[in-house]
Amino acid sequence: MLPVIAAASDLQIDPIRIELSPQQQSMVLTIKNDSDQPASIQVQVVAWSQVDGKDVYAPTRELLVAPPIVTIPARSEQVLRAALRRQADATNELAYRIYLQELPPPLAPGFSGLQVALRIGLPVFVQPRHGKAAAKLSWAGSRVSGGNVKVELQNRGNAHVHVSDFALYLPGSDNPLARETSSTYVLAGQTHAWLLKTDPTQNISGGSLRLKAYTDAGDVDAELPLAAP
Repeated sequence: MLPVIAAASDLQIDPIRIELSPQQQSMVLTIKNDSDQPASIQVQVVAWSQVDGKDVYAPTRELLVAPPIVTIPARSEQVLRAALRRQADATNELAYRIYLQELPPPLAPGFSGLQVALRIGLPVFVQPRHGKAAAKLSWAGSRVSGGNVKVELQNRGNAHVHVSDFALYLPGSDNPLARETSSTYVLAGQTHAWLLKTDPTQNISGGSLRLKAYTDAGDVDAELPLAAP
C-alpha cells in the first residue's frame, strides 16, 4: 500500500491502514518529514463504531501508540509502534482510528496569515480470534421525489467494507445515470445510505438499475432492484 502524502506539511505516513490480528498484535508506523523544518505530531487513539450510519468515536486505552508526542527533525523520520492491549474479539472485527495531529510552530513576529494544522485519521482493524472476518453486502435502491435515487448498503458480515466509489446505469447503457465518489467505510453489522441526484435527461422507467461499485471486499457489477417511491 502506498504511503499518503500531506503536501502542506511534507509528511509521508506509511502504512495508511493498520491490520492487526491475534497472531500480530502490534505494527510499526513510519512518519517521514520531507520538509526543511521540524514537525511536531501528537497522537490520539479512539475506538470506532457506527450508529445509524454515522461514525462514533470514544477515547480508549485498548490500543496504545508510542510515543504519543514526537518532534521529527527536518529530512528525518520517526517510527511509532501501535499495539493492541486487549484480547481480540471472539467473532467480530474490532475497529479503531489513530489521529495524527500536527502541532503548529510558534507564529513568527508580525505574522497575519492563516496557519493550518494537519490532522490525519488512520483506520485500524483487528481480526477476530475465530476464523477470518469478512463483509457480507446487501444493496438496495429506491426512487425518491425529484427523480433521485436512494442507495442503501447493509453490511451483514463481521468485518468492515470500504466503498471507494460506485455508479448507477440504466439497463443496457454505459453512461452513468448517477455517481458517488466519496470514500465510505461501513462497519460490521451497519448500514449506510446515499441520496444520489440522477441525470435529468435520462428517464428511470424500469424497476431496476445496474450497479457498479468498487470496494475492498471486491468489485460489484449487479442488478439493483428499485422500490417504488
